[in-house]
Amino acid sequence: MPQNQFQRTVFALMTVLVTVHAFVFYSIYVVNGSTLMAVTGESSVLGAVNSMGGVYMFGTNLPIWAVVVIEFALALTLELVMGSPCSFRLAMKIFDPKKTHPVLFETAIICATAAIMCPAMSLLAAVMYYPYYAGFDVITLLANWVKLVCFNFPFALLSQLFFIQPLVRKCFKIIFSVGAAKESQVARKDVC
Repeated sequence: MPQNQFQRTVFALMTVLVTVHAFVFYSIYVVNGSTLMAVTGESSVLGAVNSMGGVYMFGTNLPIWAVVVIEFALALTLELVMGSPCSFRLAMKIFDPKKTHPVLFETAIICATAAIMCPAMSLLAAVMYYPYYAGFDVITLLANWVKLVCFNFPFALLSQLFFIQPLVRKCFKIIFSVGAAKESQVARKDVC
């Protein structure tokens, strides 16, 4: 898959772009949707979010697009700094990439990435979505973090294995196979 740092960065960017949108939808609609509708009396989740003035984050209500931008910036930074490098090293401790079938090795990387990124992003989410209006308590923060990991990990692992990574890998191959074809055509013209 990615062969150099530029390609790894593009791959991480594509993955985070899809993942953040999936998780914002999942957390607003699936995990918290019925609660938001019950609190506001609205008949739809989007109506409930709009009547609240946005999504509660950092002690205030923000528009959904702001939530996506904030989570995207944090997730991309975390993926580039910790997720990708650590998951590759973790997969290499278990499997030798030269002796292991590529699909199995890629699956190990995906599982390791979910195992690293889900608790890390859930901790950030516990801080971002903490009910600051009730005062701050470390025990409540830790309990919210564990709750978020329990909600998010199954979704993270399954969505990465069966939806997000296959989609991103297909798009990545299309983008970089076009670039590779152009480079090989230029190289052939230079040789002739």
